[in-house]
Amino acid sequence: MNHESLAARGVRLIGPDTIEIGPEVDPERIGEGVVIHPGCRVRGAATLIGPGCELGAEAPVTLDGCALGANVALAGGYVAGSVFLDEASVGSAAQIRPACLLEEHAGAAHAVGLKQTILFPYAQLGSLINFCDVLLAGGTSRKNHSEVGSGFIHFNYTPRGDKATASAFGDVPRGVFLREPRIFLGGQGGAAGPVRTGFGTFTAAGVILREDLADGETANFLNTTQPDADADREARLPRKVRHNIEYLADLAALRAWYDLVRRPYLEARPLGAPLLDAALTVIDAARTERAKRLVELAGLVTIRSGRPSTPARLQFQRHATDAADAMLGCAVRPDDGFIAAATAPAQAGTGYLDAIAALPSDIVDRGVAWLQGVAADVRRAGAAPIPRLAGAPV
Repeated sequence: MNHESLAARGVRLIGPDTIEIGPEVDPERIGEGVVIHPGCRVRGAATLIGPGCELGAEAPVTLDGCALGANVALAGGYVAGSVFLDEASVGSAAQIRPACLLEEHAGAAHAVGLKQTILFPYAQLGSLINFCDVLLAGGTSRKNHSEVGSGFIHFNYTPRGDKATASAFGDVPRGVFLREPRIFLGGQGGAAGPVRTGFGTFTAAGVILREDLADGETANFLNTTQPDADADREARLPRKVRHNIEYLADLAALRAWYDLVRRPYLEARPLGAPLLDAALTVIDAARTERAKRLVELAGLVTIRSGRPSTPARLQFQRHATDAADAMLGCAVRPDDGFIAAATAPAQAGTGYLDAIAALPSDIVDRGVAWLQGVAADVRRAGAAPIPRLAGAPV
């Protein structure tokens, strides 16, 4: 790409001789007021950079096939195949791998690794964190946000070799309305996926969370246990299947939210339509990944259990693919009345966050019920093909 063509569009290239812009990058997809610092590389035909973004303020950034909203700040590192909505930010030495979605004002400090990560508005991650295969909701504002302390690790790979370990901190049906209590995950701690927590949960510094938490519960060194690894292999399998189905249900609700509620807010702004398409692509990629991992888990149960394959295990393996297909293909039943009420402010030019914050409580309750219904349909679709296993319903 000719650097002069970007300068003519109001893009500021600092040290242009050191900046690599791939020939496949469309200058029409780069907004006014973008600042790119020395040493940065921008690649990928899918790349979209909204107005006011800044790349490489602390160290060079490699941006590959990402979509950025307005005023996104990526200070340094490698960022690929992900979406950052307005005012999202990441510190230097980041490694952001594909299928991440950081919503408005979400951010991370330095040396953070993300993959298949979804952060709802305002969520903040500290430094030196590995937070892959997770969804984090909760919080109501930049001052009241969910937070993950420095040094936190989400453990997403098991001794058996499966990655059916996605964890959800909060949920989609309530979380999108930005009214739920924030979640706090203490520094130098972690979570052994898959786990689910409610809103308002708290884990102390240094705690490895291995069990689910309900709304408002806490985890400290006095109430956490170390499960037996051998017993864990099969006794906890039904729980793992349930958690994967729940996660896929959350993703289906999130996709419906973007497709039917966020759409007019994004399409009303410059470069908003391709930003919406990019977000939907990321959500679809996350759904495909989770379905794939569920099917792989079924194969590992049969192949690596160390015991002769039982009819139950073989049946589970056969039906896991049916369950994955059913969940991915589950149709969404829209609530037209709620959708009309939730999207009406977009027609008047109100911004998304302001509009959602101002929704009346009865409309919020109706929207929560709709999204919970979307998630419930997916859960039913996924659970139906999977028989009982290890003496417990999946």
